[in-house]
Amino acid sequence: MTDDYVPKNILITGGAGFIASHVVILLVKKYPQYKIVNFDVLDYCSSLKNLKEVEDAPNYKFVKGNVLSADLVNYIFKKEEIDTILHFAAQSHVDNSFGNSFTFTETNVLGTHVLLEAARVAGIKRFIHVSTDEVYGEIEAHLDDADEEKILEPTNPYAATKAAAEFIVKSYNRSFKLPTIITRGNNVYGPHQFPEKIIPKFILRLLRGLPCCIHGTGQNTRNYLFVKDVARAFETILHKGHIGQIYNIGTDFEVSNLGVAKRLLEIFGLTDKEKEYITFVEDRKYNDQRYAIDTKKLNTLGWKPEVAWEEGLRQTVEWYKTNEGNWDSVDHALVPHPKRT
Repeated sequence: MTDDYVPKNILITGGAGFIASHVVILLVKKYPQYKIVNFDVLDYCSSLKNLKEVEDAPNYKFVKGNVLSADLVNYIFKKEEIDTILHFAAQSHVDNSFGNSFTFTETNVLGTHVLLEAARVAGIKRFIHVSTDEVYGEIEAHLDDADEEKILEPTNPYAATKAAAEFIVKSYNRSFKLPTIITRGNNVYGPHQFPEKIIPKFILRLLRGLPCCIHGTGQNTRNYLFVKDVARAFETILHKGHIGQIYNIGTDFEVSNLGVAKRLLEIFGLTDKEKEYITFVEDRKYNDQRYAIDTKKLNTLGWKPEVAWEEGLRQTVEWYKTNEGNWDSVDHALVPHPKRT
């Protein structure tokens, strides 16, 4: 621990969502001396079924609530004697941010501000804010991977709200000495992810005999990291991260969207039917070609990815074969954009 800090009562916002649910499970199981309070509004992409394995644990508690509800947030901080926050709750689907972007500003910016003010009043000992590598903007192939000091240049409304939230976090660290840490992560995949994102969407479409729908040409690349590796990264940052610092969470593994589809066809035994199971649809209004981040700072704390792409992808496919029912409905998330003309 740094600065003689030892967490005791940890609030995890958005704990029924994708990444945060894995962090909840890891901390509840590995650290029975910590009390983990999961604070989640249970939006369409969250599910308490993600937390079945810890729902009866004596050191786990769920509270339904919205980060925009200042009175409730302040009450929870006081009642549960919260000393640590891992703030995951966010609107995160980039495609949706091109439509109703106001909800992204409300949740991602104002919601973060509500939590920061409550944390300031309560005297929180750690505020770990979860951001994204998309705040850096597009990283062209000839440029160095983005380190934590790179100027932020978000290119879509989602990324802009995450960048805005970061600046408010930084201001509370500098103005009020609130002990904050910021993380920026690569694309994450694995069990519990709502199928609006590319990998679970492709998996469930293939399970239904439907083709993978590729934005544009499919040559856009992303760096993918298995969710359990990401959970370990947050465990590391919680215990070893330094106040006021930013940590990139990522991997060197880079693959195109088309490459993702082709690898899944291999797993499903459909390599010889590529023309039937891969279609191309209208691209996003603005689709960054690639993101690439430098993770040396986090590596120095002792973390590195452990799950290889092929193994993680196989585990993910197996999970979705039996757990599609974790959400009330996924049908709307599986509808592709219009075909490209």
